[in-house]
Amino acid sequence: MVHLTTALDASSGVPLYEQLYRSLAGEMRSGTLAAGTRMPGKRRLAAELSVSVNTVDAAYQMLAAEGYLESRERSGFYVQEYLALPSRPAGGPEQPAPPKPEPPVLPVRYDLSTRGVDPELFPFRTWARLQKELLYSSPQLLTHGDAQGDPALRQALAEYLSEYRGVQCGPHQIVVGAGLEYLLGLLAPLLPGPAAVETPGYPRALQVLQNNGVHCCCLPVDEDGLSVEALNRSDAAVCYVTPSHQFPTGVTMPAGRRAELLHWAARRPGGRYIIEDDYDSEFRFDTRPLPSLQGMAGADGPVVYLSTCSRSLAPSIRIAYMVLPEHLLPAWRKKYRLYSGTVSRFEQQTLARFITEGYFTRHLARERVAYKARRDALAAALNTAFAPGELTLAGLHTGLNLLAKLKDPPPDAALRCAAEAEGVQLSLLSDYDLTGEAPPAAGTLVLGYGSLKDEACASVGETLKKVCMAAREASVTV
Repeated sequence: MVHLTTALDASSGVPLYEQLYRSLAGEMRSGTLAAGTRMPGKRRLAAELSVSVNTVDAAYQMLAAEGYLESRERSGFYVQEYLALPSRPAGGPEQPAPPKPEPPVLPVRYDLSTRGVDPELFPFRTWARLQKELLYSSPQLLTHGDAQGDPALRQALAEYLSEYRGVQCGPHQIVVGAGLEYLLGLLAPLLPGPAAVETPGYPRALQVLQNNGVHCCCLPVDEDGLSVEALNRSDAAVCYVTPSHQFPTGVTMPAGRRAELLHWAARRPGGRYIIEDDYDSEFRFDTRPLPSLQGMAGADGPVVYLSTCSRSLAPSIRIAYMVLPEHLLPAWRKKYRLYSGTVSRFEQQTLARFITEGYFTRHLARERVAYKARRDALAAALNTAFAPGELTLAGLHTGLNLLAKLKDPPPDAALRCAAEAEGVQLSLLSDYDLTGEAPPAAGTLVLGYGSLKDEACASVGETLKKVCMAAREASVTV
């Protein structure tokens, strides 16, 4: 038997049974109450502590429920074995070292990041009305849906892709998911490896493939897109390309290069695949877009088509989709048949109606007009601020970013620092070099204008000129 002298404070605001529980649990964790010790009877302990038997009983029951005590019939409560945490080494730090303070974040005056879109162009009224109607009329959308996506949305996407992108598929080939990265992660285990990716290119695609155990090689991009000559020299069985608007260079892959790429895949039927990320294809300003690679290859060709609504609608509406070749569908269903859908059915059905009732194409037309005017204003501001020949613009014909290559540029590191000091958020072409080697096009700014305010276009050119001058001065000083 043991004699406990636990002190309880009735004025602390903590219930007495909880105070007793904490005290006894602490003694058991520290080893003061050893395993196998028989605890005092409830009446005896209650008398010693001047509390009710119910208070002691509540504490004992909590300790027994958590495994500190074992109740033995007609014998009482016994302390269970408790494996205490190892003590810290002598002289070791009691607390982890405090993190180093983060450098202050300067306010952003001009957002020229490549991922931005203009939220003011979102069709708030139409989207809200469609979604409200669905909320009241379709309570069944609260239940589980098809893992590939709701049939209504897949049907709408199949018809839209056929008419506007030349994609040859049925609704059964489409998989809807929460973002392109998620779908690429599902796709990776279904395809052979290794994979080739573009450089400069999309770092997230490379990371997703590598995270799924796919060995990747980074192949160069020329004026026509991914180099097929380099692809032929590699051991890649899959290539990831952005033919409509190569990111970040803005190059559009011409029909001849697309045919070469399809011939590369056809030379090993069933053993080679092309992942076509149709990035920014909806924002082509000066000419009609070329049909998709998937459309050239056919419904059961070697092309997996990927696209997303992040640019056309909003990044937070996590709706992306891929079109699988017919022969990959059995493998996909076998591997993912027990998965649940990752996109809200209300969002899916809203988008389905948004497409089938004609709102989507009108929305895209409105966006193209707005973004084209912004592109023209930004290009004019840059050409005004910089002397002729000092800055060369490229990638203007499509997408929501352009390239600005400086003549005799300062180091990229100096440009980054100077841009941050002026409150300009931008990227450099070297940021997208996936090889880790020195990029061949240093001093090339990647300027996104999706988030740029229309009223800021006139002054952003002079600010970028100031950034370049400050970067040159800083590099000379160093």
